[in-house]
Amino acid sequence: MARLIPRGGDRDDLSVPRGSAPSGGRFDSDAFGRMSESLARFLGTGRYLVAQTVFVVGWIALNLLAGVDHWDPYPFILLNLAFSTQAAYAAPLILLAQNRQDDRDRASIERDREVADRTVADTEYLARELASVRLALDDVVTRADLEESLERLAKLLSDQKSL
Repeated sequence: MARLIPRGGDRDDLSVPRGSAPSGGRFDSDAFGRMSESLARFLGTGRYLVAQTVFVVGWIALNLLAGVDHWDPYPFILLNLAFSTQAAYAAPLILLAQNRQDDRDRASIERDREVADRTVADTEYLARELASVRLALDDVVTRADLEESLERLAKLLSDQKSL
């Protein structure tokens, strides 16, 4: 017989994910994704590249000048460490941003496909309706048909009177 477990947070309760806090401590993956996209957009700008270039040139210049304390001498190991750390964080954030963009693109393509399918269905429906209207109009008497019939009747009547 199954035992009912309250939703409090028993470790055996499979309906609540492990590590989820019932009050406000929840991780918002969408907010993190938006943040990673904005960071990825910033890392791809010319402004960032110029700022980074100015920073690196300044770093190297200050470490090569004679009158300044050299905190990172020539092989610039601290600068390389900073770039490695930046790359270690930037690459996954950029990939996350690309994955989110791919998901949006897939959703957009699916919506476009649905719209195209509806458009095709509507076009086929209108073509069938137009064909049925044309068939119905084949049986409709036109003004020319009526005038022709009246002329024939008038001629028959005039022929009968002349007899």
